[in-house]
Amino acid sequence: MENKIIKNISVTVLLIILPIIIFLLSFLIGRYPISPQDVVTVILSPIIHIPNNLSPNIYTVVWDIRLPQIAAAMIVGAALSISGASFQGVFRNPLVSPDILGVSAGAAFGAALAILFGQGSVVIEVMAFITGLIAVSMTYAIGKSFDGDRTLMFVLGGIAIAALFTALTSTIKDVADPYNKLPEITYWLMGSLSNVTNQSVMMIIIPVIIGFTVLLMVRWRINILSMGNEEAQSLGLDTEKLMIIVILCCTLLTSAAVSISGIIGWVGLIIPHVARMIVGPDHKKLLPAALSLGAVFLLVIDDICRTASTVEIPLGVLTAIIGAPFFIYLLHKGYEGWS
Repeated sequence: MENKIIKNISVTVLLIILPIIIFLLSFLIGRYPISPQDVVTVILSPIIHIPNNLSPNIYTVVWDIRLPQIAAAMIVGAALSISGASFQGVFRNPLVSPDILGVSAGAAFGAALAILFGQGSVVIEVMAFITGLIAVSMTYAIGKSFDGDRTLMFVLGGIAIAALFTALTSTIKDVADPYNKLPEITYWLMGSLSNVTNQSVMMIIIPVIIGFTVLLMVRWRINILSMGNEEAQSLGLDTEKLMIIVILCCTLLTSAAVSISGIIGWVGLIIPHVARMIVGPDHKKLLPAALSLGAVFLLVIDDICRTASTVEIPLGVLTAIIGAPFFIYLLHKGYEGWS
């Protein structure tokens, strides 16, 4: 018993400290070399006066380039991971990912449409966010309009809506200028944080805070919902209301994340499993663990993408290279349902 308590405390401390360490170390990674002392000086200078002779370029790199990219990587990774863990509990299927209801496909269509008409990054992000919400709203309407297993209807509706928006995005790519717009659309769809600004991060703060807060508040109820609708209802839980709340929060988080990062697959699938291996299936522990590990994972991936090549590697490429073998491992283990 004592060993179990010590282990739980150690895991909790690690999940708190690890994101902080990776966050600070990420400021040192990049083509423009900055020493740890200079990073500390730049970060603390707005709080306390520290005499220094640092170049303005260092302040620009830290505050305007690396900080927004680091913050965005952690937010996106945490959002996708906690959404994936929540959806896996609600749909009672550990192979479910955050884009199961079509949010990513919808966001991709909105971004591609904005790029086609030559809009700037702010409009692209807003369009991606809005169309992601619209896609899930359509999925929910389909699920509500048919009798039968509501969970199954949502999944099938999500597949249909995702296919629809994917086809619309393909149409936009077909008519886009192949020398200008098409490469930009293709690069966005591959996922990247290279163009993220402080403004981009601030734009998604409110939906992200709402999504994180509500999911963490109801996480113990997801345990009951994951037992099945009949069991949950017998315990007095309003399953439909809870499902709506979880879907809404996960949609806010995923749509906000995708709007600034593009399509980044596999994070919401593999990180909840890693968290489950560490802390177990209890969502009271699983969701905070997924949040922490997701932030660390995508930030590490982003650090690799920024330094592995002279040209920044799209995030979606590297997460797919890691995620696909892990998915095959899950299939090999027979994780088609809860064990």
